[in-house]
Amino acid sequence: MYFESVSELMVMNGHGPYVWFCYGITALVLVGLIAEARRRRRSAEDMVRTVVRRKQANARNK
Repeated sequence: MYFESVSELMVMNGHGPYVWFCYGITALVLVGLIAEARRRRRSAEDMVRTVVRRKQANARNK
């Protein structure tokens, strides 16, 4: 293994805080993008359901 211990892995010769911060920000951004995509998909599905219901109601009323 490149690092002798877990604490050495965390510190990475002084670069650890920057590296782990960047990994954390990247993970947060990815989680946010996934959450936003799911929210938009649900919203689009709800909109499609609404349009279908309106069309079905209009077809019954004619």
